[in-house]
Amino acid sequence: MSLNDLTYQIKGAIYTVFKELEPGLLEHVYEATLMFELHQMGLKARSQVGLPVIYKGTKLELGYRIDIIVENNIIIEIKSVEFLHNVHKKQLLSYLKLSDKKLGLLVNFNVSKLVDNESLVRIIN
Repeated sequence: MSLNDLTYQIKGAIYTVFKELEPGLLEHVYEATLMFELHQMGLKARSQVGLPVIYKGTKLELGYRIDIIVENNIIIEIKSVEFLHNVHKKQLLSYLKLSDKKLGLLVNFNVSKLVDNESLVRIIN
């Protein structure tokens, strides 16, 4: 499956969760329900995946966690905040670089409407 096809499926699951729960809940609720939807779709997804930092050849376990990784290819970073800021995009880009992944989705569930490039952002490494 291509990354574009996989992204399309993931976005469908994100919209399903958003429609069912609406805004106002904590991030871990959206994470758990999105994991449920992804598994229902037959996709391999893992949550709270440890992400070490390699510094000068030394692996440092610093407590970074990827919210969700789908099919070992696409990282999903979940937020439930008033607005997405550039720092959220930079965080996901850093996770992509550290994990050597090409594509990530940043989603903010605390909005009245999910809008591409505002509350649902595709980040490419």
